[in-house]
Amino acid sequence: MKVLLILGCLVGCILADTYITNPRGSNNRLNENTATRTNGNRLFDSQNNARGGHNTGDRWSGAAGNDPKKQYAMQYYASGGSEEEASKMIVEWTNQHGCGGNKDSPHKTNCNIVIQMMCMTNGTDSDYPSGTSTNANDVGERNAYIRDGTNTGTQAYAQPNAKEYTDEDVDDRNTRYNARMKTNYNNNAADRGLHETVYWYDMCRFRGANRGLYIADQDLDKGSLGYVGSERTRQNDDGTRRGYECPEERDHYPYWQPTHQEEEMDSDVQRTPWIDIAYMSGNSSDCDRVASGSENQNSRWRCVMQADSDRRYGRSIDEASCTEEAGTWVEFHSFLEVINAATTESKCNRYKAADKRNKISWMALRSDSTAKKCVVQAPPPTCGQAPWTRVNHLGNSIDTAGNASRVETDIPYFPSGESKRCVMRLRYNITTDEFDNYGTDHKQNYDLSEGVISPVEQDPFIDVSGTSKPLRLAMNTNQFGRTFQDRTHAFVVLPRTDEMSGKLLHNLNVRGKRGNIVQTFPAVEYDFVPNKLTVEEDDLLHIQWTGSNTHNNGGNGGDGQTGDAGDGTGGTDDTTSCRWSSSEMNF
Repeated sequence: MKVLLILGCLVGCILADTYITNPRGSNNRLNENTATRTNGNRLFDSQNNARGGHNTGDRWSGAAGNDPKKQYAMQYYASGGSEEEASKMIVEWTNQHGCGGNKDSPHKTNCNIVIQMMCMTNGTDSDYPSGTSTNANDVGERNAYIRDGTNTGTQAYAQPNAKEYTDEDVDDRNTRYNARMKTNYNNNAADRGLHETVYWYDMCRFRGANRGLYIADQDLDKGSLGYVGSERTRQNDDGTRRGYECPEERDHYPYWQPTHQEEEMDSDVQRTPWIDIAYMSGNSSDCDRVASGSENQNSRWRCVMQADSDRRYGRSIDEASCTEEAGTWVEFHSFLEVINAATTESKCNRYKAADKRNKISWMALRSDSTAKKCVVQAPPPTCGQAPWTRVNHLGNSIDTAGNASRVETDIPYFPSGESKRCVMRLRYNITTDEFDNYGTDHKQNYDLSEGVISPVEQDPFIDVSGTSKPLRLAMNTNQFGRTFQDRTHAFVVLPRTDEMSGKLLHNLNVRGKRGNIVQTFPAVEYDFVPNKLTVEEDDLLHIQWTGSNTHNNGGNGGDGQTGDAGDGTGGTDDTTSCRWSSSEMNF
């Protein structure tokens, strides 16, 4: 036990933990010319080192600057409606603290990797939000459009006060809520990045924290509403906001509430919930349980306030409490998209008959609505054994032929034929072997009045000899059972052309960024992904990469080396390909 506690400190006390290498992970970078990112709270909580990550791509030879139309969003073709028409993408990453099954050197940690996408209807360049107008259409665009932005700042947020929840007069509650949310909507900045919506985050602020979770000996403070909300978790006990991400949802998978980003789906925008793409576990026996319970095709329930409340979300996370709160316990269904052209059940059934990949149903998106739509739900996620990697090593796996950890996924099929704008996130969840990662819950939380001692404690004293003074370990219990994360920049999924019908498509991309290994670490140097690929005569190959023209990798260098070693104009991160006669030759 003493040895494991020491190892646990090593796992818990080091930053630099998971990075997506393909598609290009951002680690909250945007367009910085420094080796470290400017704002680690820009869009999401990574828990990673300030180094690592990639800038957004530039469309032309110069830097995009303040013009988002000069940024290059990677564009992938969607899969078709059958397995034979898959659009294959390799998602590749590194994770520092080990993962995978029981090999010759078994781990002292348990882990899983969760890969998800969130999408919306893409539109055209003209739909990219701009300006600060309070016109309803402009405000709506700024609050819905998934984007990288051109400014490294975090979107603004006016937090609620307790009277929005406790005032007995519903009209007063509505007045306060509407005024505050109008401020939030109007202040959404077009030049700042956006993944989740402010509506989703405000819902998170009102939702009560799940009190059945293990928080060790952490004491979660009450928020501005007078109770502990789901913006506070064991890992985020002070309620720090990062973008509009909900900390409780970020830290736990699968999440028990629907991840819908709007109260009612806008048929033109179609902001999806988080869609499960892949689940990789250190224990492959988890697959049946997790995949079968994915939100992709399984409903989630949420407390919806009655019609006299303009705020339609409440505090409760169970039906009994929702009833006491004068709410309605409503069932929500996830969706990959809604086919607007299928206005009747018979038209919807035609799409259903042609789609061998998704689940298509003529139904309402929520149980308190009678408005039926042609709803497309994604298939269950790919599930399997996580690639084995050793502890304290941001490197390759022994399960992937000498490559970094990776999984081959299918880009979703959108039967409407609409192009989509998406972002992908990868979460790396680990627990150490000090306690049962499945059997430990609120009953093991530190409570001296009940005689309960948490399996792990903050900075404990350890008697190592029985005679000498005990040693004290530097342990932070908010880092035992921990989630790390990286996300891509926004990318586009295009519909297939007629010529692509019936064909398998392989995506060939370039990972890495300019510089030697010390300068780029914890990112990587250049390579193709995949770097070995066999294709059949009728297969399709989509070759694509991008780079940044502000990749100077200058100071501040944080805890690493600065510089962008390599040929070409300093600050450029461009790639050129050429053919050669033998794979044994290098240039």
